[in-house]
Amino acid sequence: MSRPEDPLERLVRSLLKELGEDPGRQGLEKTPSRVAEAMRLFTSGYEMDPLQILNDALFDVEYDEMVVVRDIDFYSLCEHHLVPFFGRVHVGYIPDGKVVGLSKIPRLVDMYARRLQVQERMTSQIAQSLEQILNPKGVAVVIEAKHLCMMMRGVEKQNSFAISSSLRGEFEGDSKTRAEFMDLIRHCKESFA
Repeated sequence: MSRPEDPLERLVRSLLKELGEDPGRQGLEKTPSRVAEAMRLFTSGYEMDPLQILNDALFDVEYDEMVVVRDIDFYSLCEHHLVPFFGRVHVGYIPDGKVVGLSKIPRLVDMYARRLQVQERMTSQIAQSLEQILNPKGVAVVIEAKHLCMMMRGVEKQNSFAISSSLRGEFEGDSKTRAEFMDLIRHCKESFA
């Protein structure tokens, strides 16, 4: 007894036919199931909740200096062309009585990256979640990314990348705090090289 065909697999099989391919030929016969599985992974962030990711790792700590987690690698899919964009996320916050487990910040990044996205929205979503759940004195998020939709099609610029930022609270209102964060994400690499 065969299993019913997965709707995503059916769509991929149809897409292959529309492109002039034979989805039954060797090399492509398992492609529909592979693509369906990959797309479910690439969009698994829709099934996640930022509160569930962060809530079990919130700790009361009297610390009011900047916390920075930088160089968080990510991969996402551009919602306009369904091709990847990828890069690094840098996150900083100034606690106001609560800190979050450091490993939760990359998990939050992954949650938003694993959705059909635009870089600007993803930047804001990460900052907004941290702001709402931690209620810190300030949050800063900077994303640097390369977009295959700019590299493979359209303008076809291989060396361009995009930078987006969301600065809230003290990062937005205090130029010294903002400058310290930018300096930390720019120059700390030398220490670990």
